[in-house]
Amino acid sequence: MHSDSSTKHFPHKWIQENKSKHEWLQVDKKEEKPAKDNHPLDGQSRLLLTVHGLCAVANALSGTFVNVYLWKARHDFAVIGWFTLIHHLTMAFTFWIAGKWVKEHNKMNCLRAGVAVSALFYLLVLWFGDKAADNYLILGVVQGLASGFFWLAFNVVYFEVTDPDNRDRFNGWAGLLGSGAGMVAPWVSGYLIVHMQAANGYRLIFTISLSVFVIGVIISFFLKKRKSEGRYAWLHTWTCLQKKNTAWRTVGLALVAQGVREGVFGFMIALLVYVHTGSEMSLGNFSLITSAVALISFMIIGRVLKPQHRKVAMLIGSAAMVIVILPFFWKVNYWTLLTFGIGVALFFPLFSIPMTSSVFDLIGSDEESVKRREEYVVMRELALNAGRLLGTAVFLIFIAWVKAPAAMNWLLLFIGSSPLAAWFFMRKVHARKRAEAG
Repeated sequence: MHSDSSTKHFPHKWIQENKSKHEWLQVDKKEEKPAKDNHPLDGQSRLLLTVHGLCAVANALSGTFVNVYLWKARHDFAVIGWFTLIHHLTMAFTFWIAGKWVKEHNKMNCLRAGVAVSALFYLLVLWFGDKAADNYLILGVVQGLASGFFWLAFNVVYFEVTDPDNRDRFNGWAGLLGSGAGMVAPWVSGYLIVHMQAANGYRLIFTISLSVFVIGVIISFFLKKRKSEGRYAWLHTWTCLQKKNTAWRTVGLALVAQGVREGVFGFMIALLVYVHTGSEMSLGNFSLITSAVALISFMIIGRVLKPQHRKVAMLIGSAAMVIVILPFFWKVNYWTLLTFGIGVALFFPLFSIPMTSSVFDLIGSDEESVKRREEYVVMRELALNAGRLLGTAVFLIFIAWVKAPAAMNWLLLFIGSSPLAAWFFMRKVHARKRAEAG
C-alpha cells in the first residue's frame, strides 16, 4: 500500500508538485513546517476531529444503550439483528446515492446532513418511547441514512486534509477521541438511568445526544467549503473490480472480512453485558474500563506506528482479537466479557489504524485515483457494509435455527476470526506495494 520511506510516497509528492493546480487538497498550509516523524495536523484536520469527537460523544451517550432499550421492550435478539441489518443496508444504499452529492455538489452539506439526521434519529426514539421496538424498521432506515451521509462526507474530507505522512496520526487521534467518549459518556448514561426512573433516564440521555448533534452541526459550519470536481461515476465500483490487475479486488475482500466482525460485534457484546448483568450501570462500567484501555492504546500506537510496520501490526492485532474470544468457551459472564473487552481495546488499534491508513493511501496512489476519491470512498464503504450485512445475516440465520446457548460461542469465534482474513488479503497488497517501491 505504501513505500517504506514516506519521502518516496508518490501521492504526497504528486500533491506537492501540483499545489497550484489542485489547491483544494492542501487547506490552510501557508508554510510547510518540518516534522520529526509525521507531518502535523492543520487547522481543518483538527476541526474535522472536533466534529468527529462531538458525534462520538453523542453516539456513546445513547448509541450504547439503544440496543438495550430495544431489548428491554422485546427481549428478542432477532429484533436487534434486523434493526442492525436494515441500518447497514440503508447505509450502503445511501453511500452509493449520496456519492453524486459529495462528488458534484457540496460535500460539507452532506456531512451536516449526517449529523442532523442523527439528531432526528434520537428525536424519533424519544417520540416512539415504549413502542420503539415496534418501529425498528423506521429507526434502522433513519440511522442508516445518518451514518451514510456523515461517514461518506467525513471520509472524503479526511482524505483531502491528510496525507500519507500524517494519516496514521489523524487515525490515532480519531481513535483516541472515540475512546475518550466511549470511556466517559456510557458511564454517565448508565449512572443517570440507574439513579433516575429508567424511562426518565433514557429520555434524558437521548435528549442530550440530540443536543450534542445540534452543536456538531453548528461547529461544522467552520469547516471550509471544499471544491467539487468532475462527474460522479455510478458504476465505478463494478468497473474497477472488473479489472484483472487492480489491488482493489484484494482490498475489497479485506474490507468485507473486516465488516463481517463489525456487523455482529458492534451490537452483540454490549447487549451480552447487559443480558448477563441486568444493569445499565454495569454496561457503563464496562465501557469506562475498556475505553480507557483503548484510549491509551490508540494514543501510543497512533504516535509510534510507522508505515513499514503496518503488516506486522495488523497480524498481531487480528490474532489477539481472536484469542480473547476463547475465554467464552469456559464461561460467559461479566468477567470473561470484560477480559474480552480489555483485550480488544488493547489490540484493536494495531489492526484498525494500519487498515484504514493503507486503504486511503491506495486511494491516493496516483492522480487518477485522487480524482476519483469519492468513488473509491464509496467502494470502500460498500465493501465494509457488504461484510456487515453478511455477518448480521449469518447471525440471524444462526439464532433462528440453533437454540443451544453454548453454540453462540462458536458463532462468535467464527465471526470474530474475520480480521485474520482481512490481514491475509492486506498482506498481499503490502507485499505488492513493497515490490513496486523496490
